[in-house]
Amino acid sequence: MNRRAFLGSVVTGVALGRVPLEAASDGFEEPVRPLPLRPGADVVVCGGGPAGVAAAISAARAGAKTLLLELHGCLGGIWTTGLLSWILDHANKSGLMTEIFQRLETHGGRAATNRNGYEPEVMKLVLEELCTEAGVEIQLHTRVCAARRDGQRLTHVITESKSGREAVPGKVFIDCTGDGDLGAAAGCGFDLGHPETGRTQPMTLMALVSGLVPSEVREFYREDDDRDWSGPKDRLRAAMEKGGLSPSYAKPTLFRLRDDLFALMANHEYGVLGTDARDLTAATLRARKELHQLVNGLRSLGGPWKNLHIVATAAQIGVREGRRLRGRYTVTVDDLREGRRQEDAVCHVTFPIDVHSTDPTKSKGTTGAGFRAKPYDIPLRALIAKDVDGLLMAGRCISGDFIAHSSYRVTGNAVAMGEAAGKVAAQVATTGRLP
Repeated sequence: MNRRAFLGSVVTGVALGRVPLEAASDGFEEPVRPLPLRPGADVVVCGGGPAGVAAAISAARAGAKTLLLELHGCLGGIWTTGLLSWILDHANKSGLMTEIFQRLETHGGRAATNRNGYEPEVMKLVLEELCTEAGVEIQLHTRVCAARRDGQRLTHVITESKSGREAVPGKVFIDCTGDGDLGAAAGCGFDLGHPETGRTQPMTLMALVSGLVPSEVREFYREDDDRDWSGPKDRLRAAMEKGGLSPSYAKPTLFRLRDDLFALMANHEYGVLGTDARDLTAATLRARKELHQLVNGLRSLGGPWKNLHIVATAAQIGVREGRRLRGRYTVTVDDLREGRRQEDAVCHVTFPIDVHSTDPTKSKGTTGAGFRAKPYDIPLRALIAKDVDGLLMAGRCISGDFIAHSSYRVTGNAVAMGEAAGKVAAQVATTGRLP
């Protein structure tokens, strides 16, 4: 569709402050107006977290003109705005995951004492470098808010930014928003939460802390070679309780990034939806308050905690679970139980079932599924939208059930999925046919 035709089509939009809102029985109706049509791309990636960055780099390296749209002011998502500081299920991942770690090493951004950790600020630079070198066009500060289809095929995404509301055309789109925002806007079917209760896993707000001497708090954090996973967490929780407050997460965790910098995970926000801005706001406010109270309580104990202070809390609360878009294949608990291999595998998952308790009255830690998951494959079919043509997805919003999602959702897997989705998207943009 050419620019003139698109501008003449009926697309919902509004210039607040210039066009009055019209009253409706259940709220307001936006006046219909033409939208500016910005230059598009062969592949449009929505969401610049681990999956989105990998998808964009992969698509661009495969020769596709690639546009990466990201809500925040940096790339990385949970890695950076979420201050995660720790990458799980990456050891068996080659390709981009290995390349990212190598680039972190070059910039001095690897954690001092573990194979999984990194410094979030260095990660921002690394991801920007890799995208720029690959020829990816990056647009930050941009939210995907709607979509336009021609029949079953997705043709445009609608964005909101300081530039206003714009339409972005593309040949292929990849939803890497984490919560399946693009897929939902385009009309994809999806699942959300536990199939019986509707509850989702709790959110967590991360913090970076300083003022600790590693040798003085060694019993409270785990190094790579330590076999005891629970002991340091239990001792940290006991110290927090001695300081006057029991953490909402029963297994609070310190990760050492440098001698003078630790990441702290100590918070759980229960009963909130990652697709609801009011829930996200309330959870963030509660979580930030709790983190400061926990740190203040530890500092009041004196001794090794006397200089403990928060350097930063995350700009974005960590959302473990959002929409799971329905694809051509659904990864299920049976895949994990049987360790299924797939002919069209794009990612081999080794991370266990890791459901952070949805009910704080029963447990404030993690729960399993009554069996030990075997390593299994995620097939390409789980990354291809079932209901909308021209749409792929990567990361935690792929097609899977509640239990399977708790295993594949971690970011080492997100990178592998994104890398595969980007390659396929570039191929589709060239041939016009999904595999």
